[in-house]
Amino acid sequence: MHFTGRTWRPPYEAHSVIIQATSGCTYGKCRFCSLYKDECFRMSPAEEFEEDLAEIRSFQPGARRIFWTGANPFAMSYENLKLRALMTREYLIKCQSIAMFASIRDIKNKEVWQLKKLRAMGINGLSIGTESGDDETLALAQKGYTAGDILKQCRKLDEAGIEYYFVYMTGLAGRGGGVRNAQNSARIFSELNPYFISVDSLTLFPGTELYRMEKEGRFIPAGEAERLLELQVFIRNLQIRTHLFADSVSNFYPVTAYLPKERESVIEKLGHIIDTVSEEEMEEYRRSLKSLG
Repeated sequence: MHFTGRTWRPPYEAHSVIIQATSGCTYGKCRFCSLYKDECFRMSPAEEFEEDLAEIRSFQPGARRIFWTGANPFAMSYENLKLRALMTREYLIKCQSIAMFASIRDIKNKEVWQLKKLRAMGINGLSIGTESGDDETLALAQKGYTAGDILKQCRKLDEAGIEYYFVYMTGLAGRGGGVRNAQNSARIFSELNPYFISVDSLTLFPGTELYRMEKEGRFIPAGEAERLLELQVFIRNLQIRTHLFADSVSNFYPVTAYLPKERESVIEKLGHIIDTVSEEEMEEYRRSLKSLG
């Protein structure tokens, strides 16, 4: 298998077959991220991709879901995505879905009719690192798009019938910004149809711009109790049926919920932690994190 650089997949793709479609990130400007900072974006040559598919077929011919790695393989053109999707289906005849990371930026250059074609070829399951739906927070994080862009582009996915998943990041707005971020993000997300929402909590690592900004006093991180309150507000304001997973290692207190059914119970659990666990204990947990992998 041809894997180069950082190979990364979401926890919920643990049972998917993995193949490298691209490496590196086409953007590389998000202020909280250094995951691909030493890699130039590269699309895997078609010959390598086909060789990997042949190898997968020899070991897992019955694979039903395949995950294309790379920070955002959906950045590829419609024609390249089409070529590789058809190639995947040729080698893995039982494959039912092809998933990958995507950015809001990657959807802009694709028409709805193209998205429908890609859906028909099996591309279905885009993990989108929106992080926020609040314009002020998106600008601080330097995501390169607005809340309006999220609405416009994801409505295209809804029309095409492509399943997608959002990431929300508590603490990204900095101290004092969490409630605003949660309310505005929940309002935007509630106008769309993410199959589920994964929640992370901002953890600053050396090598990121936000880490440097924090050291220079230009960014003040939110406290841990404030992040839990932000998550409470986010959950309370979401007005859609969706699964919420705030159970990654970046979350001090892991919770999952099917909304709206389990809304009140998970809000109550978060409130109990806010009331009974000290800020110092939660901060120590944050300091102990060396990586999120």
